[in-house]
Amino acid sequence: MRRAFLILTAVAALATATLALPVAALAQKVVSTTPGKGGSPHETVEYKVGDATVTIIYGRPYMKGRSLETLAPTGKVYRTGADEATTLKTDKALQIGTLAVPAGTYTLYTLPGSPWQLIVNKQTGQWGTEYREGQDLGRTPMTAGTLAAPSEQLTVAVVGGSRLEIHWGAMKQSVAISAKS
Repeated sequence: MRRAFLILTAVAALATATLALPVAALAQKVVSTTPGKGGSPHETVEYKVGDATVTIIYGRPYMKGRSLETLAPTGKVYRTGADEATTLKTDKALQIGTLAVPAGTYTLYTLPGSPWQLIVNKQTGQWGTEYREGQDLGRTPMTAGTLAAPSEQLTVAVVGGSRLEIHWGAMKQSVAISAKS
């Protein structure tokens, strides 16, 4: 019964999140939506970035009346998802903000602040809170914005094939993303 509820919740959340994203973000392929080991819905989503295929696998926690500062405190590395660490896979080299990212599999973290930093980490397969700074490929600053309508559930998306965005509550953080030639 609990599994059926989680799947139904995940499907409803997916529909809600899809409606909250700009139309350009709909150029995606949702590969799967499943409950994670810790209970939050998980998505595997594919995007085209130039000639690269980018896959993001992440848990989608809810705000549940909590503040963003409580969930992702300023100055503290945040797992950027729920449960298992958020994974980014790319079949081609990428440029994410100021960071060159070779083809491969990575974990995404963020460092909330002014500005937020996107962290691309080489360690993979770990629980989301098992961050090791020595494994960082690098960090790049993000640009802050405000959503027109708050997002109850964390959403990580590639919008228009050119911006990696994180939406949660009224917050939007974004950074340019492109395939390297």
